[in-house]
Amino acid sequence: MGSHDHLFKVLIIGDGDVGKSSLLERYTNDNFTKTYKPTMGVDFALKVVQWSDSDTVRLQLWDIAGQERYTSMTRLYYRKASACVIMFDLTNVTTFRNSQKWKQDLDSKISLPNGCPLPCILLANKCDLSPWAMTKEEIDLFSKENNFIGWTETSVKENKNINESMRVLIEKMLATSDDLPSPSAQGEYINLKDTPVPGWGCC
Repeated sequence: MGSHDHLFKVLIIGDGDVGKSSLLERYTNDNFTKTYKPTMGVDFALKVVQWSDSDTVRLQLWDIAGQERYTSMTRLYYRKASACVIMFDLTNVTTFRNSQKWKQDLDSKISLPNGCPLPCILLANKCDLSPWAMTKEEIDLFSKENNFIGWTETSVKENKNINESMRVLIEKMLATSDDLPSPSAQGEYINLKDTPVPGWGCC
C-alpha cells in the first residue's frame, strides 16, 4: 500500500464570540488568546494530521464570520466542503438556538455528492464556565432533531476535547471519502473519555 494524502475543507460556523477563531488558533497552533476580535468575512487555517503510517490528512479550516449568517456569500464559502463544525456558547442560549439556523442554512446550500447532508458535529463551547444556559438533555434532543453526527462539550480556553472532537470528524470524512459504510447521523452525545467518570462534563 502506498501513502495517501487526503485534503478536506472543513467549515467552522456559528454566531460571533462563541470561540470559532479561538478554536482555529488552538487546534492549529495550540495557542489561546483572550482578546476577542470579530472575524471579517472568512479566516483560513491549515492543519496537517499524520493519521496513520500511510495516511496524511490536510484540513483546510474555514472560519466563517458570525455576521455573515444567511447572506448570499455563504453559498460561495460552503462550496466543496467535506464537513462542518457548528459551535455555540454553553452560557448563551441565543447562540444555541441560532445553531439550528446555521444548520438549516448549511443543509439548504450544500450536500455530499451522494445527496446526504454534510457531516456536521455540534460543539458546546465554554464548558469551563457556569452556569450553563441549557441542559445536556436539551442539547441531546437538539442534536438528534437537526441531524448532527453528534455533539460534545469543549473548552477552547482549557484545550478540552478539541483534538478529540476533530478526530471524530476526520474519521467520518475518511469513511465518507472511501465510500465505507458509515453509520447515519444519530446525533448522540460523543463521550470522548476513555473511561466513564462520575457525572459528566469536561471539567
